[in-house]
Amino acid sequence: MGFLPLIIGCGEGDGNSAPAAPPAAAPAAANSAAAPAGGARTVLFLGTSLTAGLGVDPDDAYPALVQARVDSAGLPFRVVNAGSSGETSAGALRRLDWLMRQPFDVLVVETGANDMLRGADPDSTRANLRRIIERVRAERPDTRIVLAGMMALPNLGREYGARFQAIYPDLAREYRLPLIPFLLEGVGGDPALNLPDGVHPNEQGHRRVAGTVWTALEPVLRQEAAAAAR
Repeated sequence: MGFLPLIIGCGEGDGNSAPAAPPAAAPAAANSAAAPAGGARTVLFLGTSLTAGLGVDPDDAYPALVQARVDSAGLPFRVVNAGSSGETSAGALRRLDWLMRQPFDVLVVETGANDMLRGADPDSTRANLRRIIERVRAERPDTRIVLAGMMALPNLGREYGARFQAIYPDLAREYRLPLIPFLLEGVGGDPALNLPDGVHPNEQGHRRVAGTVWTALEPVLRQEAAAAAR
């Protein structure tokens, strides 16, 4: 299990103030989710630049590769990429106001890495993730939530790392959520799988991430498809 080097998702917004308008990924999310083709249900990826696919073609970002796996499996779901570069968990919580205006049936939550890179208190990150989960649960109790875990940089210290990394499995257990233990498993820290910035996955890295995500997501989609068919 590797560690994330350097900074994830800098430059396009720090997530510390509410955006005046939805981020670049959001209009596409709205258009895709508004009327899924052929009655397909929607899988929404809420995330940072790792999800947005910073530095690669949108078709090479892992959510698009997950869509290809969904199609190959014959499952009736459309993937919507609502990743936003530089976003913190507080920013993701604020953006949920906008995202909740549109339909989605499965929500994959990938946030917290930028909190860690700013040295934010893990208790704050945990609280923001808790609020995201509880709001979706309250307003859309039938929506399935999948939580993507992240690891802390070793130079932040063992105590900080332990507190940060515990957030994801703790919340997954508390709310009985499917967990992706570490989104960048086998990718973080490997120069061959990252862009020259040493931070964001390249096309090969996104393929690896898509496989990691699919391991946790596929059973959820198959369960949802089977339930809908009853």
